[in-house]
Amino acid sequence: MARAAPPDLSDSQAPLRGLARSYPRGLYIEPHQHDWGQVLYAISGLMWLETPQEALLLPPQRAVWLPPGVPHGIRVVSELQMRNIYLRPTLAGSLDERVQVFEVNPLLRELILRLVEQERQPDAEYYSALSNLCVLELRRARSQLLRVPLPRHEDRRLLALCQSVMAQPSAAIPFERHAADAGASVRTVARLFQRSLGMGFAAWRRQVQLATAVAALAEGQPVSRIAHELGYQPGSFSEMFRRELGVSPSAYLAEDSSPAA
Repeated sequence: MARAAPPDLSDSQAPLRGLARSYPRGLYIEPHQHDWGQVLYAISGLMWLETPQEALLLPPQRAVWLPPGVPHGIRVVSELQMRNIYLRPTLAGSLDERVQVFEVNPLLRELILRLVEQERQPDAEYYSALSNLCVLELRRARSQLLRVPLPRHEDRRLLALCQSVMAQPSAAIPFERHAADAGASVRTVARLFQRSLGMGFAAWRRQVQLATAVAALAEGQPVSRIAHELGYQPGSFSEMFRRELGVSPSAYLAEDSSPAA
């Protein structure tokens, strides 16, 4: 079981603490939780963050806010360089009570990096100023809405199938193969999807594909490459993207890159 120990807050009056970690591709950090809030952010690499209700795909342009006590696990898609911030429970209460994915603008990115650097050579006055500004930026950060629902952990076969799709979301892999790999019949898996997630396999996989596509667009990958890796022709991929999100991939990227109001 891989687990990242948070910094010790018991002997410090600092409202925030920073932590730097590196994780290799393919690592799975088992579900765990913290008594304080956490900003989970990677300056490079890609990861799936899993909570009991949903999965969130996080490229370097995104971070996630985890309120105190939220169970979460991490699947490392590509090598991660993590820069995390922990907030004392009293300070965490000033932020959202729900898990939120948000944009990391250049200012917030530099604040997170500086707070982590200051763990090694703390300057109390400077650290306090950085902390206050970081919290203000976190309150103003623009949230992102692409979320992938996950089944309850009691549905082990369905959860295993969902995690398999998240690892390989290509439409070229048929439903029958995923069901067989999970050790269940197609009919059983279809019933589990409707009962646990309220949608069919195809609709759920599209949510994974859209999250994957949006993350790839944010990293600057061309639409043709994204389409190919997801098992689509570029035209059919763009049509699916537009049907689900209301805009073309290029228009979504332009809209996503525009400054927040």
